[in-house]
Amino acid sequence: MGNFIFHGCDTVELARKYGTPLYVVSEDEITSRIRAIKSCFDEKYERCRTHFASKAFLTRDMLRVLIDEGLGLDVVSGGELYLARGVSFPASRIAFHGNSKTAREISDGMEYGVGKFVCDSVDEINLIDETARKSNLRANILIRVNPGVEGNTHKHILTSGGGTKFGLSPEAVVNAMPVLMKMKNVSPLGFHFHVGSQLMDESAHLAAADVLLSLIRDLRSKMGFETRILDMGGGFGVSYTDADRPIPVECFIEAMVKRVEEFCAGSGIKRPDLIIEPGRYITGPSGITLYTVCGVKEVPGVAVYVGIDGGYPDNPRPALYGAVYDAVAANKYGEPPDCKVTIAGKCCESGDIVIRDIALPAVERGDVIAVLCTGAYNHAMANNYNKTPIPAIVAVKNGRPRLSVRRQTYADLYACDPLLDTKAPSAPAE
Repeated sequence: MGNFIFHGCDTVELARKYGTPLYVVSEDEITSRIRAIKSCFDEKYERCRTHFASKAFLTRDMLRVLIDEGLGLDVVSGGELYLARGVSFPASRIAFHGNSKTAREISDGMEYGVGKFVCDSVDEINLIDETARKSNLRANILIRVNPGVEGNTHKHILTSGGGTKFGLSPEAVVNAMPVLMKMKNVSPLGFHFHVGSQLMDESAHLAAADVLLSLIRDLRSKMGFETRILDMGGGFGVSYTDADRPIPVECFIEAMVKRVEEFCAGSGIKRPDLIIEPGRYITGPSGITLYTVCGVKEVPGVAVYVGIDGGYPDNPRPALYGAVYDAVAANKYGEPPDCKVTIAGKCCESGDIVIRDIALPAVERGDVIAVLCTGAYNHAMANNYNKTPIPAIVAVKNGRPRLSVRRQTYADLYACDPLLDTKAPSAPAE
C-alpha cells in the first residue's frame, strides 16, 4: 500500500510538483527498448537499420536519445523536420515520409539533405524531380507500395488494403517504373510498405513482404531494376491492458528477415538493405499520464463517473478509435478495488471518456490517477479543444525527474491572435 512508483519516482509527488495533467516519460525505458530492437536487428543482421517513427512521440530530449543510440528518424511533416534540424539530427539518417507533402516541405527536406524521401504517388515523385533539378541536386527516394494486405487492427490505424489512402499498388509501380528510372534528378533506391499499427503478430507483415518481394523480382527480371533498400515499416503491438498479447518484437523481426533472405537466396537476388520503423513499441510503455480527480458522480443504473482534469485534449485516442487503457489510483496504489468506475474527461463531449468500467479503490476529489502506457500518440496528438493547454512532459532518468517540455499557458494559446489583451491573466500555475 502506498503511492505508485514509476521508474524510481513517486508519481503523487510528481503531480504535486509539476501539476496535472502531466505526461511522465522514462528515458531509461526508451533506451532499453531501443537497444532491445537494435540487438535483434541492426546488430544481428548485416545492412539493417532501425528508424524511429517520430509521429509517435517527438521532443528535443527524444531526439537527443535517438542521436546517442544511433537510430535513424522518420519524419512526416515540416514541423517534425524543423525540430530535427534544431538539434542538428544527422540529415543522412532522416527519411521524409507522408502521403501529401507540400512543395515547401520537399524543398526544406532537400535543403537539409535528408537521406531519402518515401514517396506516396507519381505526382510527388515528379515534384521532387522538378525541385531537385532547380537546385542541381539528386534526391534518393523509396516508393511506398500498398500491398493490399490488411492487418488485424482498427480501421483508423490500418495503412494497407483497398480502403487506405497510402501508397501505390504493385501494378501502378510496374507501370511507372520505366519513367522513374530515366529521371535525371531522382534515384529510386527501393520500396516501403506499412500494413498498420498495434499488430499482435507477424502474419500481415509476412503477407505484405511476399507481395513486395515478388514485385522486386519481377522488376529485376523485366526491367533490370535492382532494389537496394526495402523498408518493412513498423506497427509492432504493445500491451495496453492484459487483453493485449503481442508476440515479442524479436519474433516479428526474425520472421521478416528470414522470409526476405530465403526469398532472395531462392531467386538469385542480392538481399536489399532492410529498414524497420517502430514508434509505439519504443515509447508507448515508456510513458504514463497523471491526472487529478475533480469529482465523483454516481448515476444509478448507469455508471460511477470519476471526473479528471484532462481527457480528450491530452489523449484523443479513446474517442478517435476506441483505444483501451489501464490505470491505477496513484495515491492508493495496492488498495483493493471498491467498484468499477468510468474515468471521464473534462471536455464538453459525450465521447470524452478515457476508460470505461475499470476497477479502482474508492476514489475521491483530489486523488491522483495514473493512466498507463501513454508514451505514444498522446503528446503527439495533444490538442487545444475547449481551449485547453497541452500538458507538460517530465522526463525520468536514473530515478530523477526533470522538466522536459513546459506546460502550455493560456498566453501560448492566443499568441497568434492579434487582438489578444496582453493584460489578461496568463495561465494556471505549473
